[in-house]
Amino acid sequence: MSKYAKEILIGIIPVIFAFLFYINVNIVPLIMVTAFVAALYFMTKSRTGSVGVASGSKNRGKSPGFMTFDDIGGQDSAKKELVEALDFLIKHEEIKKFGIRPLKGILLTGPPGTGKTLLAKASAHYTNSVFMSASGSEFVEMYVGVGASRIRDLFKEARSRAEKEKKDSAIIFIDEIDVIGGKRDGGQQREYDQTLNQLLTEMDGMHTSQSPRILIVGATNRKEMLDSALLRPGRFDRHIQVDLPDKKGRLHILNIHAKNKPLAENVNLDRIAQEAFQFSGAQLESLMNEAAIYAMRDSLDLIQQSHLSRAVDKVLMGEKTDRESTMEEKERVALHELGHAIAAEVVRPGSVSQVALSPRGQALGYVRHNPQQDQYLYTKDHLEGQIMIALGGAAAEEIFYNSRSTGSRNDFEQSVNMVRTMIDCGLTKLGIVNPDVLNKDEYSKETTAILDELFGSTKMLLERYRSVFDQSLSILMKEEVLSGDQFRELLEQTRELVTA
Repeated sequence: MSKYAKEILIGIIPVIFAFLFYINVNIVPLIMVTAFVAALYFMTKSRTGSVGVASGSKNRGKSPGFMTFDDIGGQDSAKKELVEALDFLIKHEEIKKFGIRPLKGILLTGPPGTGKTLLAKASAHYTNSVFMSASGSEFVEMYVGVGASRIRDLFKEARSRAEKEKKDSAIIFIDEIDVIGGKRDGGQQREYDQTLNQLLTEMDGMHTSQSPRILIVGATNRKEMLDSALLRPGRFDRHIQVDLPDKKGRLHILNIHAKNKPLAENVNLDRIAQEAFQFSGAQLESLMNEAAIYAMRDSLDLIQQSHLSRAVDKVLMGEKTDRESTMEEKERVALHELGHAIAAEVVRPGSVSQVALSPRGQALGYVRHNPQQDQYLYTKDHLEGQIMIALGGAAAEEIFYNSRSTGSRNDFEQSVNMVRTMIDCGLTKLGIVNPDVLNKDEYSKETTAILDELFGSTKMLLERYRSVFDQSLSILMKEEVLSGDQFRELLEQTRELVTA
């Protein structure tokens, strides 16, 4: 039914009902029949997928924004591997010469915010292809067969658009593909399974010699959740890991997002790239945006280094809050953060940049660390040191209050995760073990033993530097900020007394 026909009916039907009511005709049965017919019509349309496709795919059918691989920073390895795979789509004569079968699917995997969607858009530009995008959640419906119908419509639309625009290929990008491509349990047939089966059928029906060629690009943060049938060769042939950028990649991304922003001459983006360790591309973009907002708040024409440093804290922990604390609570938070700082400075000398007592996000205080080198391999000693730093806050509370608080919850979660890493990597007394075979009691017993031992060591360490607490607490309570240099000076004085 056309749009105009619907509008005419919507206008005429109430007039007819009003006229019948005026001449004393009982219109209640007519209203009920009309409502039933309308409900039946919309249910039928939604079951066939025509209504759902139109409403659930706002980005579908639109060309992506102009995006090239040069606009994407920090993913040199992923870009190189992706370009090689895309060449199979466009260099017809070369691949025919070597008997290479063009790829049907490329799977992009990695943490959120690393640029998987941007890579897919740049792929369409590189290959001069029609770009179709959809999210895995768009294919999930309560009605049986709707998801499968939408998959068929998507492939059909991709081919028709490519032919209409006279292009040789089309790229279909499915984000969150794990929603429809999850492992099948072999039980009762589900709507998810029907949708996945239809996707597999479409991919099997894609002939590499046909024109226009279709390439599926999927993205997921959870590759381990995908069904093995989807991952086998002949479907998603190429798996590309899109990792968090290293320091060089972070600097590249910062420079890209700094192009349209007025930076002061003394701004050092290299230092910010160091401070933003393990930031994703999305977080780095947000960092530059927040720095510009801080500059505007201060009524300055140029973004200063201090704005960028504050933006790092904002992205990591959130905006400063106006949360008011009692003096007793404020003192406990100060001692907690000083515990972290002392443990950090003893375990990693020169690592503390600032101790702050101002509430930010969900944190009532925090310790900011100096930039560290990117590191991907960790020894047992390194992990134990990190655990002691994490436990420093709770240990300080026990020393001064003989009790702990809920403020240590996140610290304990980090500590448990690091102990789990140690067990999985064979760095504990258990030796090399299969984590899947290890029962929960053994896991829990070993975790508790390691944490208790390191917690005791942390308390002993902090007891040796008890005078630092006394000297630093008054400054922190008054100023709410203690610089790393001030803190190290106080710590060094105590260290000389301890060694003497």
